[in-house]
Amino acid sequence: MNNLRIRPRRLRKTQSIRDLTCETRLKSSMLIYPVFVREGNNIIEDIAAMPGQKRYSPDKLPVILERAAKNKIGGILLFGLPEHKDECASSAWDDNGVIQQAIRLAKNEFPDLNIIGDVCMCEYTSHGHCGIIKNGCVDNDATLEYLAKIAVSQANAGADIVAPSDMMDGHTLAIREALDSNNLQDTLIFSYAVKYASSFYGPFREAAGSAPSFGDRKSYQMDIRNSREALKEAMLDIQEGSDMIIIKPGLAYLDILKSVKEKFLVPVGSYSVSGEYSMIKAAALMGWLDEKKIAIESAISQARAGADIIITYFALDLAEWINNGEI
Repeated sequence: MNNLRIRPRRLRKTQSIRDLTCETRLKSSMLIYPVFVREGNNIIEDIAAMPGQKRYSPDKLPVILERAAKNKIGGILLFGLPEHKDECASSAWDDNGVIQQAIRLAKNEFPDLNIIGDVCMCEYTSHGHCGIIKNGCVDNDATLEYLAKIAVSQANAGADIVAPSDMMDGHTLAIREALDSNNLQDTLIFSYAVKYASSFYGPFREAAGSAPSFGDRKSYQMDIRNSREALKEAMLDIQEGSDMIIIKPGLAYLDILKSVKEKFLVPVGSYSVSGEYSMIKAAALMGWLDEKKIAIESAISQARAGADIIITYFALDLAEWINNGEI
């Protein structure tokens, strides 16, 4: 076999050669870190279902924002946990609400860090659904007005980007028109265009207190059996004015991520969700997996499938490993 001219193993023989020729490269600037912000003061509390993650009151956010800015990650995605909940999620569009307080503080103290507001109603409604309930169901069109209010309130507070995660038909158009009519045309929309009714969200619902009090979200989040529908949902959000789009969940839907990336020209984000994070943490705590190696491999798999942006609870760790030359 001495006459072999093509030997793929030559490109793998040393770490420096592998680094030189690798096809997929992670950068800290492509990472977004989700943060839970709860109403109150002087609060940093553990999230039992998500080891290593915490809830912060707005005044304690600089603890995490400083680390994010230092490691030059792409941004922070904020989820609000209010004290008051009602049927129309009024705390979500209160200009002095917990998320608005957090956005103002973050932009005042870290102006160069991209701050993204999650635009949804489930954390703020008494029933835990992502919209207005009429006759026992989520009313799509009635919900759009409130989503627009939330987005405008967050943008007025200083959010660089708003991220509607509700999966209502027409949500991007309603938000884009509301932003533009309020002289907020420079605010970006990073829509959860393709969000499945996944079982991987369980730990998040504990962290955010957002589990629905009745039924489920299958009438508005996508059917896990569908793939072509993802292209339709992405196309509609882009046509309505979304600057970037999110595929959620991440790891379990890499085929969807790849299909959407190949079809459309806007930046595509992959959200590696709470259940995916917690499974890795649990296995690592049991000694079954190497947490660091799996976290890196998981992020690379999403980038390899086409993610321009990765939303992950490992974002800060990954950024530190990247900046230390460990990835």
